[in-house]
Amino acid sequence: MVMAEGAACWAQDFYNWPEEHFEEIDSTLAVQQYIQQNIRLWKCEHLREFCLELNGLVVKLQSECHPDTCTQMTATEQWIFLCAAHKAPKECPAIAYTRHIFDGAACLLKSNQYFPSRVTKLGSLYLRSYRIFSHVYFHHWQIFDEYEKETFLCHRITKFMKYNLMSRDNLIVPILEEEVQDSVSGESEA
Repeated sequence: MVMAEGAACWAQDFYNWPEEHFEEIDSTLAVQQYIQQNIRLWKCEHLREFCLELNGLVVKLQSECHPDTCTQMTATEQWIFLCAAHKAPKECPAIAYTRHIFDGAACLLKSNQYFPSRVTKLGSLYLRSYRIFSHVYFHHWQIFDEYEKETFLCHRITKFMKYNLMSRDNLIVPILEEEVQDSVSGESEA
């Protein structure tokens, strides 16, 4: 609970104000409010672009990743990912897991019904999208390497960690280790 001079709200609602044009904000914190709402929108738009570009990787992946060859969504032997698209999370073949992520992402990112409340779901979508990279990196290296040389998408998504959308413990693709550490420790959270 956050309290300020008699007013109180839940912590998760503290920064969840409706979007307003700068000229309409009547507050001593108008600049901060305007910047914060733009950062939330910016994160959402970046994640939408990541998903669009990630589709290109998945198209290349379909020639090699089949339900009979990749029966689980895994990265290393220690990382087996359960699919949250089902009533109870369960194992899915990697390519099905990937399709489920994109179906959920499309619903979340394209629907005005969920915005601005969908901002709270970005971390979950970010994590699940990153899992696609970890699977491709550890099981389909040639496809990963070829696509990464063209787009630098995994580098960009990894660098985006500075916005705390995912725990550093989930960072398993060994890309930009030093840069991510510098970003997380050296810059303030937006």
